[in-house]
Amino acid sequence: MNKQYPSIKFGDFVEIQPIVKINKNTKYSFVPMESIIPGMKYVYPSDEKKYYGSGVKFKNDDIIFARITPCLEHGKIAIARGLKKGKGFGSTEYYIFRAKQNISDKDYVYYLSISPIIKENAIVSMVGASGRQRAQKDVIGKIIIKPPNYSTQQKISSILSNYDNLIDNNQRRIELLEEAARLLYREWFVYFRFPGHENEKFTDGLPEGWKKEKLNKHIIFKRGIEPGTENYLENKEPFTQPFFRVSDLVSRNPEIFVDELYIKDALLEKKDIVVSLDGSVGIVSMGLKGSYSSGIRKLIIKGDRVNRSFLYCLMKSHYIQGVIRAYSKGTTIQHAGESIKYMQPVLPSKELMDKFGDIFEPVIDEILVLLDQNQKLAQARDLLLPRLMSGKIDVSKIDKEKVLMYDN
Repeated sequence: MNKQYPSIKFGDFVEIQPIVKINKNTKYSFVPMESIIPGMKYVYPSDEKKYYGSGVKFKNDDIIFARITPCLEHGKIAIARGLKKGKGFGSTEYYIFRAKQNISDKDYVYYLSISPIIKENAIVSMVGASGRQRAQKDVIGKIIIKPPNYSTQQKISSILSNYDNLIDNNQRRIELLEEAARLLYREWFVYFRFPGHENEKFTDGLPEGWKKEKLNKHIIFKRGIEPGTENYLENKEPFTQPFFRVSDLVSRNPEIFVDELYIKDALLEKKDIVVSLDGSVGIVSMGLKGSYSSGIRKLIIKGDRVNRSFLYCLMKSHYIQGVIRAYSKGTTIQHAGESIKYMQPVLPSKELMDKFGDIFEPVIDEILVLLDQNQKLAQARDLLLPRLMSGKIDVSKIDKEKVLMYDN
């Protein structure tokens, strides 16, 4: 932090684990750990659940900070938004930070939390058994920071929020597009209410020309590679590629690179569909460019019986996700590679599948454009963040109208 500002303990700058009163046996907004996407500033509740006395409580605008490994290392930190009744609860593995009125700006607290000043010191403080280590609240509270005055905090937050607000808007557009596709897929291929269904002949409960087929007859599930942690690189160098692990499939922003020597043919283009079958299983993603780990499978279409649009929706469908969960093995780490041979969906006629592709393919292209925009916005924000937080950039000299063009 800038040396011109006075030192203060982080625990005096913010409230850590502030008291929130909610009633037992009453429904409140619930935010599970998986809803927090690294690199996304805001998290919205996934559902409402009854509060029975277990779980960390928070309010809108509180910063949720994952305290357990590997969630903290992955950057599961976000500002709570959209909580019904203004309150909610979530995992017991959260710390909650709340800005103090006229002392700390909530957005500045968030950016401070994701910066190395807080995040890396919290990681260093972790104690406990391997795989279940947790950051220590007392250590985090004693971290010495040198924040600027309240007005300057707001200026810094405003600049960085320009990026995050655009990312958030794009993400919500992506979710709306995917929801529209999901509903159309369900209407046509689950409820059989496709165009012309009124005149369709049904045999054994299926429209004529539809039949169950093993998915691996039409799709290759190409496994990624594992070069070994000793070959991970933290910075991009010549002849290296971004390396996507399962934990990167949602954020699409890997922090690791590997030398092309180890990659072989385990490469992804942004149009490729992937699914995780180890670790956090069942994550379906697109928009990735680089190499990928052995916990991920790239879906390669054989022939022309299945198209990309149908495949993407199929992999996200209740049926396929159910098969993956049913054939997952393991306790701490799940392994679902065996599920591939049990994937036997009902495939519609090629004519109808192609008609679905004609509708949804432009939607996929739009989603990929939005994902690409978000990646570039996140990269620009991440470049600017440490310079602003350290005081190396004078915020008064930044043209806010041109801040999104910043690339210096």
